[in-house]
Amino acid sequence: MSQRLAPTGFTPPDRASATEFWVIRHGESTWNADGRYQGQADVPLSHIGILQAATLAERLTGQRFAAVYSSDLRRASQTAQAVAERLEGNPPVQLDPGLREIDVGQLSGLVIADIRARHAAYLEALRADPWATRRPGGESMEDLYGRCGAAFHALRARHPGQRVLVFTHGGVVRVAVGLALGGVPANAWSRLSVTNTSITRVLLGHDSGTLLGFNDDAHLENLIEATEADDVLGQSP
Repeated sequence: MSQRLAPTGFTPPDRASATEFWVIRHGESTWNADGRYQGQADVPLSHIGILQAATLAERLTGQRFAAVYSSDLRRASQTAQAVAERLEGNPPVQLDPGLREIDVGQLSGLVIADIRARHAAYLEALRADPWATRRPGGESMEDLYGRCGAAFHALRARHPGQRVLVFTHGGVVRVAVGLALGGVPANAWSRLSVTNTSITRVLLGHDSGTLLGFNDDAHLENLIEATEADDVLGQSP
């Protein structure tokens, strides 16, 4: 039987072979709290980040996933461990360097005032082309999309028809959204605000995808406001 078409003629991914990813940004890190760009620096969770992870774990208690993957950076793996121990079957957290945040190169450890003073040309280039402009000595969003897109497709091929939990970073959440939508319109990346420990759900097939939910942080309603800024934009980290 042929797949049912959506009203626009779009053929949604086949649930029998597609993979449903729950993609979660890590809890607040110590450098998030300090307003520092971190990229691939291995920074731990702050006290608030630990509380955010615990609150997310409470929300997901008893949920079942075929596998749990995490960026190998501590702020992501700490968040993953806090949640995984509350899931059905206590699944192991499998670390994947392909899920790391964008490499910010020379911007690592800097606050926005430092970046404005030392890298004005980069900020000007970023405003003109947020997609292809590389961080000084680091990656562009285009680079990140290629690297993390390959990581998601490898996981999709490994888990057809299954539900997988991924702990990662704000830039990588944007990549997952782009994969689900078949790309993100120019200059829209900065409008995809991703809060700490928010849940984004995407269904990815071999050559199609669907965005099921974005930036769900309902579990944080009774906590201090979650950090939205990250290393992808040329603004606050």
